[in-house]
Amino acid sequence: MKTNYNIELEKIMKDNLEKKLRPTLLLHTCCAPCSSSVIERLYEYFDITVFYYNPNIEPYEEYIKRKEEQKRFLSELNKNIKFMDCDYENEEFKRISKGLEDLPEGGHRCHECYKLRLLKTAQKAKEQSFNYFGTTLTVSPYKNSQILNALGHEISEKLNIKYLYSDFKKKEGYKRSIELSKEYNLYRQDYCGCSYSKEYIK
Repeated sequence: MKTNYNIELEKIMKDNLEKKLRPTLLLHTCCAPCSSSVIERLYEYFDITVFYYNPNIEPYEEYIKRKEEQKRFLSELNKNIKFMDCDYENEEFKRISKGLEDLPEGGHRCHECYKLRLLKTAQKAKEQSFNYFGTTLTVSPYKNSQILNALGHEISEKLNIKYLYSDFKKKEGYKRSIELSKEYNLYRQDYCGCSYSKEYIK
């Protein structure tokens, strides 16, 4: 039976609101469009720092373009949301992809990529004493929210730091991200990030 992770998210937000808490959240983001509706939904409930760790994005020029667009969006949003950068670390993505290069998009290679990015986010959140870590990846209809949240739970247990369960595509989150992308004139890429996903769309 699938878990409704949108309900899990709403429970967390309601509980923190009732306790008059505003926890700190290190939010992994893959790009400005995906972060747009997620930040809009979470801003009332969390003190958010955006964490840009995406070693899968290729080529490097594309990685930089998406990063700069993320920074521009946060600046224009003007909600005092902090931005935490990371080294590119593309070699880490190549390492975890070894032997999985020929798998279809959305398969085990992608799951390993989710894990790589979630683990790095959790480690940084733990290191800097954030209350939660989470990701914008669940806003995409092309990402498996059940897998993402299972990985988040596993890493949360391992590192003893709270994971923000989510399925941000619910409540028309993906549709809202498209609307906000138009409003802020955000660059929307046509492939997930890695060279394998780029080949997949051809």
